[in-house]
Amino acid sequence: MKHTLKLAIFSLCVAALQAEILVDKPSLTSEGARRVIQGAVAEAKRLNTTGVIAVVDDGGNLMALERVDGTFAAGANISIGKARTAAQFQKPTKVFEETIGKGRTAMVALNDFTPLQGGVPLTVNGRIVGAVGVSGAASAQQDEELALAGVRALTAGPAPISYFPSATVTAAFAKGSVLFDHSDKYMIHASRREKPGQAEIHTEDADIVYVLDGTATLVTGGTAVNTKETAPGELRGDSIQGGETRHLAKGDVIVIPAGMPHWFKETTVPFLYYVVKAR
Repeated sequence: MKHTLKLAIFSLCVAALQAEILVDKPSLTSEGARRVIQGAVAEAKRLNTTGVIAVVDDGGNLMALERVDGTFAAGANISIGKARTAAQFQKPTKVFEETIGKGRTAMVALNDFTPLQGGVPLTVNGRIVGAVGVSGAASAQQDEELALAGVRALTAGPAPISYFPSATVTAAFAKGSVLFDHSDKYMIHASRREKPGQAEIHTEDADIVYVLDGTATLVTGGTAVNTKETAPGELRGDSIQGGETRHLAKGDVIVIPAGMPHWFKETTVPFLYYVVKAR
């Protein structure tokens, strides 16, 4: 009995000691790292710039990396170095670049140290859980802007619900307009056609089409004629040679992959359809 009581008291003491010396702390998850990447990439697209984005945990271990098309190859190693420096020293790398610029050049002798602007710590509930580093944008300032966009994406939380009452939807279809714009991921168009259109090619977006009312003849594939770039990632042409012809009617759904030429060759008046543009 005494032995059991002593053991119980010992266990309580150990538990109390652990409570004093062990502290729960937040950590960066893979989903959180992806959210940081998505926020930075979205900002790069908005600014029409390049960059490599790296996300590390609080120990400097790489968790996620993405390279925007057109970024120079060395950007990956530099962005990882910036992220590790920001995480391990718990300060933005801009601080170290400015310190060295003021004459404290001895800092460059530190191991695994990248004192270049573009590394920013990631903080959750007041604790640093990792860092994001960006290299290869148009300037050092832009590197940091992309990194800060990643920080905001981590702390912003889920997007709010978007609700459109029937009157709003009806008004959108009356003129044909964008109903919802989350352009770095997807858009929803309330589309209206009263005549045939041009051949279209969206190099970055897939079109998911749901026919609400009317009929149309849609040509997909083949070769677009006399194409011109009308916006980044958007080509228009006079018509399509070859391709596959389909007759669309109310209730039909068709998915047109990114880069696929398509052309509404004929339509009834009006032809109403939802388009979800997905990346």
